[in-house]
Amino acid sequence: MSTKANYNEEVLSQAQTRRATVEFINIVNDLWYDKSIELVLFRNPLVDKRASEVLNLIEYAREFVSKPISILDALDIAKAITQIDLPSSKLDIGKLAYECYLSAANCEDKVAFVKNKLKDATAAKDIQPKDVVLYGFGRIGRLLARELMTKMGKGSQLRLRAIVTRGEINETVLEKRASLLSIDSVHGDFLGTVQVDIENKALIINGTTVYMISAGKPEDIDYTLYGINEALIIDNTGAFRDEEELSRHLKSKGASKVLITAPAKGVPNIVHGVNHKQHNPDNVTIFSAASCTTNAITPILKVLEDNYGIKKGHLETIHAYTNDQNLVDNMHSKYRRGRSAALNMVITETGAGAAVSKAIPALAGKLTSNAIRVPVPNGSLAILNLQLHTKVTTERVNSLIKKYALEGELVEQIKYSLDNELVSSDIIGVTAPSIFDSKATITDNESIVVYIWYDNEYGYSHQVIRLAKHIAKVRRYTYY
Repeated sequence: MSTKANYNEEVLSQAQTRRATVEFINIVNDLWYDKSIELVLFRNPLVDKRASEVLNLIEYAREFVSKPISILDALDIAKAITQIDLPSSKLDIGKLAYECYLSAANCEDKVAFVKNKLKDATAAKDIQPKDVVLYGFGRIGRLLARELMTKMGKGSQLRLRAIVTRGEINETVLEKRASLLSIDSVHGDFLGTVQVDIENKALIINGTTVYMISAGKPEDIDYTLYGINEALIIDNTGAFRDEEELSRHLKSKGASKVLITAPAKGVPNIVHGVNHKQHNPDNVTIFSAASCTTNAITPILKVLEDNYGIKKGHLETIHAYTNDQNLVDNMHSKYRRGRSAALNMVITETGAGAAVSKAIPALAGKLTSNAIRVPVPNGSLAILNLQLHTKVTTERVNSLIKKYALEGELVEQIKYSLDNELVSSDIIGVTAPSIFDSKATITDNESIVVYIWYDNEYGYSHQVIRLAKHIAKVRRYTYY
């Protein structure tokens, strides 16, 4: 066959592939907006994705499971899902396609195959939507707002109703708040619309009213005046860090639960996927989502502790600089944090090593920790140097982590990276809080060094939302 003929066949093939991808994207979006059924591909979001992004995810899926999964396989499964009566749910189409490949004889009838796999969906309980208030509108607050509004769908889960900030709320302030939500130097443009409602002191996000409330004290707010009742307050200010201070939110009319996006004293510190089931939201009113670093390392530590046992270890986190550092050298309550964040690597402390024990009590007193802030605005790396109770090899460790990333309780938390050239900018926008760098693992008998990347803003924000859904009891039926 001539080179020209080969080329023409390639052009025709890629056109057919992209046409199938567009059809797949249309089904994904129709299922989400019409039926509140969200399709993901090995935990990677698919709603509002472009064709090129979907094809890249398909390529990752093919390599991840070492099976020839194609966009046509995903399309066939998606079509089958449209023919089944399902409740509001979140379905991993990558896993379904993988299982279909493994059971080819049982998957000739795609509708029957999918219906059998999702047979438990009919027992899913009805959920009642939960009002949400963001108390603070900084880096994490704005990412939470973006994600809550992007994933609003038919409003059957979390409904963002208001945002609380300090100071006067006027036209200029509203415009600035809207601009910061719409445009972000790290995470790019918000894929939605943001308008200002001056009369009602609100932002209109994707056509939905979100009130901007000014308050100096949480107990001074009456949320019921805005039609908000039994709300979950997500405090991302960092101003209140213990049970007594956080309880002030519960004195507000219309508030029922509190979630702080930082470690806190006297309340359950939760790493969703690890210890969230140990605390019943019917009995607990205040929760902490711990820190971004704790959420990054705890899932991997749990896998290693459960399978090999950890004698002791050290955590060194190479962390992006944060708002509490200075842009240029200036006075600071901490000596080194006063030096320019954009020009220096800065040694500082982290409590993540000790905080892990709140989720995994067996690790109490076994981990030391330190941190180095580096001149990148986002994207961090945790290095765990551990002594195990069992001799291991790199292959055994990587195979174990990959298994947990594919199935079980930690599939949302662990992303298994196959990339030979992974660097910090590559992990921006990853929803998993813990990105395991399989190419960097080092083992020597009972000694092990593992490298865990994490988007300390975006990945952590998704952990906060996962925990918020647990607290609000709006977790949908899921198939992972």
